[in-house]
Amino acid sequence: MGYLYIAATVLLTVYGQMVLKWQVGLAGPLPDASAEKLLFLLRMLMNPWVLSGFCAAFLASLAWMAAMTKFQLSYAYPFMSLSFVLVLFLSGLFFREPVTVVKLLGVCLIVLGIVLGSR
Repeated sequence: MGYLYIAATVLLTVYGQMVLKWQVGLAGPLPDASAEKLLFLLRMLMNPWVLSGFCAAFLASLAWMAAMTKFQLSYAYPFMSLSFVLVLFLSGLFFREPVTVVKLLGVCLIVLGIVLGSR
């Protein structure tokens, strides 16, 4: 059950990041003027998708707390790096962000670190 909590933490975190990037991209650049910045951020906070991203972050925190009852932090925390792996591939897929050889090598090192750290 502990691994399900870790998986939920990773997936909810990734969901939140992807949704926030998507909605911020649709909203356009942050305005320069302070009053316009505040209105921009308030509009973003009223966006149901953005709110779902914040809810996902909260639920991820709850799942992480549950995971912490099952594992030592030094064992469980490296699994959080899987969010980097998922975000890299999903941002390439959904946002057409470049997935370069250097980024892929970095992801391979992350996965290697997870394998070594979990032994």
